[in-house]
Amino acid sequence: MAPPRLLALAVPLFPLAARLRAEPPLRDEALAVTEGNGSAARVVAATRQARAAGVKPGMTLPQARALVPRLLARGRDPHAEHAAQEALLDAAGRFSPRVEDAGDGLAFLDLAGLAPRSAASPEALLAFERDLALDLLRAAEKDGLPARAGVASSKRAARIAAALPRSPVVVPPGEEARFLAPLPVERLAPELGLAVALSRWGVRTAGDLARLPAAEVGTRLGEPGRRLHEAARGLDPEPFVPRLPALAFSEGASLDWPVVALEPFLAFAGAALERLVRRLAAEALGCARLELSLHLEPEGCDVRSIDLPGPTRDAKTLLSLLRQSLDARPAGAPVTGFVLSACPDRPRRGQLTLFGPPEISPDELAGTLARLLALLGEGRTGSPRPADGHVPGRFALVPYAPPPAPLLTPPLRPARGLLAVRALRPAVELEVLTHADTPVSLNALPASPTPVRGRIRVAAGPWSLEDGWWSEAPAARDYWDVELEGGGLYRVYRDRPTGRWYADGVYD
Repeated sequence: MAPPRLLALAVPLFPLAARLRAEPPLRDEALAVTEGNGSAARVVAATRQARAAGVKPGMTLPQARALVPRLLARGRDPHAEHAAQEALLDAAGRFSPRVEDAGDGLAFLDLAGLAPRSAASPEALLAFERDLALDLLRAAEKDGLPARAGVASSKRAARIAAALPRSPVVVPPGEEARFLAPLPVERLAPELGLAVALSRWGVRTAGDLARLPAAEVGTRLGEPGRRLHEAARGLDPEPFVPRLPALAFSEGASLDWPVVALEPFLAFAGAALERLVRRLAAEALGCARLELSLHLEPEGCDVRSIDLPGPTRDAKTLLSLLRQSLDARPAGAPVTGFVLSACPDRPRRGQLTLFGPPEISPDELAGTLARLLALLGEGRTGSPRPADGHVPGRFALVPYAPPPAPLLTPPLRPARGLLAVRALRPAVELEVLTHADTPVSLNALPASPTPVRGRIRVAAGPWSLEDGWWSEAPAARDYWDVELEGGGLYRVYRDRPTGRWYADGVYD
């Protein structure tokens, strides 16, 4: 059985890469990402301009600013790092269905079954793996994450290969020990005590360690030394653990200072929405529900959800919905951070036409409906559906979800010669003369926009209707179909509780 082939995708200086992904204008500045508070804050990572001036990880912030007086400092942003890690996993998931989340800017891909049949020879397989790694690096770069890649038959060898500067590095199957042999033993990440002991023994490279007797290393250095000796020989017992697909896409950031006004916050939220929409578009998904979690000063939280009538990838629409939500219900406290989560769904498919004008894009339609929903308010938009009951015209609103376009146009049914009723909404109130409870003549009230006037030539009815007697708005009516002498066929009814008459519809 052939050994598994794994690809390690690693982002160097991951805290810095996550910060620059959230704030792209800082790429050309001398910037240091720090951890800690005040003068005790230490540099975790720095941009190329800062490193060229001597700023190194582990320095305190005062030491770094002594070298670069105008050094910009940003603390580690857990929200931005989480979003960057999710973006890295999304990029990896476009190439392989089996992806492991190793944390801190590291992901593993299982390459089993991805090679085409034409890559049967070892040389063709290595060329395919290299091309795949290059495509993956371009995909990560498009998501704002400069990454490196390494391919090997073990996770440790692939991770070490991804850490080398000449990326991508592809280790042929079975040659992990030969690949590791010339590398410094520090690449194996030994514990501090082991590193000191190996230095005393004169062990400088992984090959030097691999040539030592395994039994002697285990006896002198214990279980950690035995595992390190196995790593030097290219062995890695750590299993591959694929992650479950994400149920939501999230982007966020921690703000360096509390934000009170709406416009500065929307500037940060707009950039996060742009990143969120790009990730959705890469997966051919849209945002069906947008969730916003605000972190408030000092320790508050405000969570709200915005349901959309259809999946959309329009960042401007999502930003306008955020604005309207915050205008209607302000946070009530300064905002120190936020997380935007998009619940994904497949966008609706649009119907194409051969000769007619192009159909409206389903994405644009969903964005327009979302704006209307925000402007009109909840309960005022949707698709009408018949409601249970006997009262004509009674309906309920349901979410707008048009059916997909039919593959074939169904044939038209033959007409049966039935009359159609054009309902009058609202119903037109009438003055009616009756004889023995039978209407004799109709006369619309002066304020009515529909002229209904004349003597009745033929009347059919009544058809009694009682509905909703158990509710707060019961209906008790007597319906008649009447034909006037001057022409016109109408459906009228008398409301029993009030005794008033109404024209309910016109027969066409």
